[in-house]
Formats: sequence, structure tokens, C-alpha cells
Amino acid sequence: MLAWTIYISFIGVLVLMLLPRDNAKAARAVALLTALAGCVVAIIGAMQQPHPGEVTTIVKTDWIPQIGATYYLAADGISLVLVVLTGLAAVTGILFSWNIEKRTKEFFAFYLALIGGVYGVFLSFDLLLLFVFYELTIIPKYFLIARWGSTRKEYGAMKLALYSFVGSHLVLIGMIAAWVVAKHQLGHASLDLMELSKVTFSASFQHWMFPLVFIGFAILAGMWPFHTWAPTGHVAAPTAGSMLLAGVVMKLGAYGCLRVAMGLFPEGMREWQWAVAALAVVGIVYGAGVALVQRDFKFVIGYSSVSHMGFVLLGLATLNTIGLDGAVLQMFSHGIIAGLLFGVVGRMVYDRTHTRDFNDLERMDVGKLLPFAGITFVIAGVASMGLPGFSGFVAELQVLMGAWAVFPKITMLAGVGIVVGVAYTLRAVQKAFYSDAKPDGHGGQHDHPLEPISVPERVGAVILIGASLVIGLFPTLLMNWIEPCFQSPLFERLLKGGSL
Repeated sequence: MLAWTIYISFIGVLVLMLLPRDNAKAARAVALLTALAGCVVAIIGAMQQPHPGEVTTIVKTDWIPQIGATYYLAADGISLVLVVLTGLAAVTGILFSWNIEKRTKEFFAFYLALIGGVYGVFLSFDLLLLFVFYELTIIPKYFLIARWGSTRKEYGAMKLALYSFVGSHLVLIGMIAAWVVAKHQLGHASLDLMELSKVTFSASFQHWMFPLVFIGFAILAGMWPFHTWAPTGHVAAPTAGSMLLAGVVMKLGAYGCLRVAMGLFPEGMREWQWAVAALAVVGIVYGAGVALVQRDFKFVIGYSSVSHMGFVLLGLATLNTIGLDGAVLQMFSHGIIAGLLFGVVGRMVYDRTHTRDFNDLERMDVGKLLPFAGITFVIAGVASMGLPGFSGFVAELQVLMGAWAVFPKITMLAGVGIVVGVAYTLRAVQKAFYSDAKPDGHGGQHDHPLEPISVPERVGAVILIGASLVIGLFPTLLMNWIEPCFQSPLFERLLKGGSL
């Protein structure tokens, strides 16, 4: 059933391309129905998986037998969590894009193509198939930003595309090398991730292959110092683009790090564990520190995403079950919360005030002009800070507990990032919505009331807030999917000696 999340998305693309160009209303309806159908299928399909700790085959058939490539779709608990996240992100991104009037059907066609590619990555258990879906997401990302974005949109789109292609080529080199070695050991060509995970690659091979593949994926995960595409891309992208970049696209990189780099080269991960942890903590502190001094509202959220993705990478570096559980849960939590933050900043505030500068927003008294936006941002902000009751608290707590057991000194530095995160969030709330600054006639109060927050935007905000609250209060809903995965044979070699 989960395979239909991919097929439905691309069917939606075909339907959109058959619509008349000037029928924006029909394009919105098709896009929303397609995303809703994919989300419902994702949730129902995930709930029907009887053993989330095991890899359940969805479909497997020959594709390119000469090189051992198969059309192999499958899912375990980690895949289920990320597929459900993608469904929620797809629906809410469309709700926050209900105002798109310029080439509407093309916008939503690229949007659904990106969603279909993301579903494909999370469900692919053939290395070549995963790589194809991974590459497929680059083209829609580029056009969504370059055509419908703002603020140096061509530069932001090209930078994102180039960084993505560089990372992909590193992954491709690793994929080919792993295929050659595996073919010699297995006696036949195979790109099946389940088969490849059983191949014993030599320690020397893993020592240089792991960082190549890990960095290739980690570029898209926003790992410092390869993170610079992220704030630029987030700011340049349209609202739905920012929501997808932060919500699910950055998770493609983290998922690749876990599923491919760490799954195939566990000895390499243990060799480079401290380096990964150190870079993750630098990203946490650096992202938070830069967010604290930004004047552009959207750049604050862009750099905060770099900081929060650092917790995902730190959790991966722990190599114990509690840290890895927290890393996957943080992928879900950050996807929900970052999507909401970008929705508020991009659609509710910027599209109405036409500014993201804190000085201008202070003089406008946006909190009075857009009270729903202010309240929503406060809720999203405290969720981002890790307030108990929201998903971010449970996720970051597990990452920190897992990290403390392995490298306590580095973990204390990560705590600095949390404190700074509270500071930049409160600063953004105060400056954007609840400032005491008085209008001075220059960028001050609007002569006319701002466009009210629409019903689709309110619904989208409620869905994302509800998702974060539900998982924050009942984390076992996802932990029952995640935890058994790291107790399965698939990760046995990775977690050797790290069973906390």
C-alpha cells in the first residue's frame, strides 16, 4: 500500500499537466487532493505494518539485472516515521500555498514531483533506486526556488542544486566502489541494501569510503561546514519550498547517512565517530549563534534549522540505541516545527508585510495586525526551544542522553546551543510581534488593514501544532516504530558495543 504514496504523487503531476493553464482553482484542488490521498495512504499503510522492526517488502522485481539492480520498495519503522512526516508536510505546504497565482499548475506539478521523489527515497531498499529518487528531487527544488522564490532566488536555487550534485557524486563514487567489492564477495552483482549490509567490507576500505558517502549525504542534511546552501536556499524559496526543504529534504540527507553510510560501513563510522560528533556540535552552536544576530526574520529560521539538524547528526554519532532513537525522532520533530515556522514567517508575515527586516516589523506592530500569526509563532517557537509537551523536547532529550554516555564534554557544548536557541527565539518573538517600538512613518503601520489569515493557513498551522503536541505527549506512537529497528539484525554491526 505504501508504494502508492509514490504513484499517487506522480499521477497528480500528470493530471495537473493536463489542466488548462489559467485554471488555478482546479490546480489547487488537484494538488490538495493528491497530497491528502498520499498522506492518508502513508498513515494507513504505516499503521498496517505488523513488525516495524523488520524490513517489510512492498514490491521487488528485476529492474536492471545485468548490474543487480531491482525495483525494491520496502519499509521498516524508520521509513514509516519519515513517510508519515512527508505526508503531513505535503498537505500543509499546499495549504500555505493557497495564494499562488503565477503559473499555478506548474508550481504544484513541481511540488508533487518533489514529494513523489521524497517518498521514493524513504521507501527504496535498492541502492541505485534510492539514488535515482534522490537525484530526482534536485530538479523540482531548483525550479520551485528559481521561478517562484524571492531574494536572490536564482543564486539560491543554483547554490542548492550545485551542492546537491556535488554530494550526489560523492555518494555515486561510494556506491560504485561498494558494488565492485560486494560483487567479488557475493559472487553476483547486487545493489540490494539488505544484501549489501551483510557484506564484510575491509576496515581500510571503510576508513576512506565512509567519510566520502557520509559527507555526500550530510551536505543535504546541513552539516557544518557544508551547510551554507541551507539558509540561502530557505530564504530564497517560496513558503512551501522552505517548508519542504527544512521539513523533508534535509531529512533525505540524514536518512542517507543512517541507512547507507552507517548501515554499509559501520567500522568506518566507529573510526570517524568523534569527527561526526564534533562537526554536529559545531553546527548546533554555530547555527544558533548566527541566528541570534540576524536582522532578516527568515534567516533566523534558516540558521536555526542548521542548529537543529546538528542534533540529528549528534544522535547518529552516539552509536547507541537511545541516541539513534532520538535522532530519528528529531527528524520528525524538526520537520514539523520548522515547517510551521517557515509557514508563519514566509506566508503569514512576509507575503502580507513585504518585509522580513526586524526593524520594519517592529514599527509595524505586527502582533496587533496579525494576532493569529503572532500566537502561532509563539507556539512554534516554544516547541522549537524544546518545551516539555512538544515533540522537540523528547527528541533532543534522547539525543543528549545518548551523547552524554559517549562524549560528555562535547555534549556540554551542545547545551550552549540550546541556551542560545532560547535567546534567538525569544528575540525573534519580541522583535517581530511584541515590540514596544512606535511607528515613525518609515515602514510603520500600514494605511490599510493587512490581508487576514486565511482558513487554509489556519488549518495547516493547526495540523502541524497538533502533530508536535501529539508526539510530544505520546512519543511511543513513533518510538514503537523506531526503537525495534535498532534492535534488528540490520543494525547489529553498527551498534556492536553500544546498546544503551
